[in-house]
Amino acid sequence: MNIEENLLTINPMSRPGIKLDAVKKIVLHYVANPRTSAIGNRNYFESLKYQDQISVSTHYIIGLNGEIIRIIPEDEVAYHSGNKEVNRISIGIENTHPDITGKFNTATYNSLVKLLANLCIRYNLNPLTDIIRHYDVTGKNCPKYYVDNPLKFEKLKKDVQSKINI
Repeated sequence: MNIEENLLTINPMSRPGIKLDAVKKIVLHYVANPRTSAIGNRNYFESLKYQDQISVSTHYIIGLNGEIIRIIPEDEVAYHSGNKEVNRISIGIENTHPDITGKFNTATYNSLVKLLANLCIRYNLNPLTDIIRHYDVTGKNCPKYYVDNPLKFEKLKKDVQSKINI
């Protein structure tokens, strides 16, 4: 699994530089902007440092070609879950998608499964209980496809479990 590191600069709006308390959860997101690139979304988060109204970021972005970009170190807080306490104990992963359904394409999905399995192993997390949707934190319709199709979300977590058990 290849991960490109393209860190945001430390700033109060998207990379505060605050250390995480622990990693107990992984929160999944979708970018809600079909056909955009991972690097384009990374650059959006970077641009937030020039304003003072929106605080949002994530640790990872997975692109339409399956590329993975880390934009905030895993040991730092990202503003992704909509909940300060959850942000302090979780890693956020944004995923690109080809259309308004929010369903990830095969390349994005496969990279997500690999990244989730890797994180679960390294942080001793149970994929069936410790991988959650943004929706599970705030009720936001994110990631849309997995809110609309909860059985597909369960399948994703089982695919991660299977990857770990190989």
